[in-house]
Amino acid sequence: MIDASVFEFDTLTLDPYGQIYEQRRQMASCRTDTLGSNATLELVAIPGGTFVMGAPSTEEGWHPYQSPQHPVTIAPFWMGKYPVTQAQWRAVAALPQVNQPLSPKISCFTEADRPVEQVSWHDAIEFCNRLSAHTGQFYRLPSEAEWEYACRAGTTTPFWCGETITTDLANYSGIDWEYEGRVCSKGSYGKGSTGRDRRETTAVGSFAITNAFGLYDMHGLVREWCVDHWHDSYNGAPNDGTAWVENATTDQRVLRGGSWNSGPRACRSAARSKLNSETHLYDIGFRVVMELRVASREH
Repeated sequence: MIDASVFEFDTLTLDPYGQIYEQRRQMASCRTDTLGSNATLELVAIPGGTFVMGAPSTEEGWHPYQSPQHPVTIAPFWMGKYPVTQAQWRAVAALPQVNQPLSPKISCFTEADRPVEQVSWHDAIEFCNRLSAHTGQFYRLPSEAEWEYACRAGTTTPFWCGETITTDLANYSGIDWEYEGRVCSKGSYGKGSTGRDRRETTAVGSFAITNAFGLYDMHGLVREWCVDHWHDSYNGAPNDGTAWVENATTDQRVLRGGSWNSGPRACRSAARSKLNSETHLYDIGFRVVMELRVASREH
């Protein structure tokens, strides 16, 4: 069953010191798919557009693999309002298998409204395949370009909320970590301040503030798998928003968004990391995208 509607949400912008200087109420189209077992999946309509992907070399935390900056045109799509939760995971894990089995209970932090974690890339693909077969829609992981476009939501700053971020808006490690007398991971970003270090996941949507597209938890909480194979730079990357899987020299896949276990630099809109597709860790989850076409099992 599908329920389509419009929802209102609050978004904001921070000044360089982390203080709110603008807050606004916005609206977006959303839909809810029923998964069974009293679980539902909420999606937000992401409008198409063109953006500049990557980070400038002047951005704190920049690395050459976030370059070169390049324009990408994105077609409209639907994206999960939140990372996939454990309740949603269990509901889909109970659906008929497509290519591989899924364990219904895999996470380290075990509340139903927390994001599922310890999910490999292949597990996430199977989830999408089962969801597609169940709903008749085409679900998949986002491409890396779609993820960054959705995270930025029209912004060009390091975070969708501005030049810095605070642990009142996202679940990341907001303390300085030292090793042999030097700071190896900063808990602050730019002119912002340090904050909390929760050391675990939180329920999705806990911070009650979204980006301008209506998406929650795009910075921190759990790192999110993308479809793309890892490439060391954007030289030769597609400019149409599709996943980049050709000419990869490794089996590693792309993760975005940082996590509860990351400092703010790793949570930026342009930040990217890589892991083997079979990896299961307690800070890795995913969210889904729904394309505007009929489902197929050829993923």
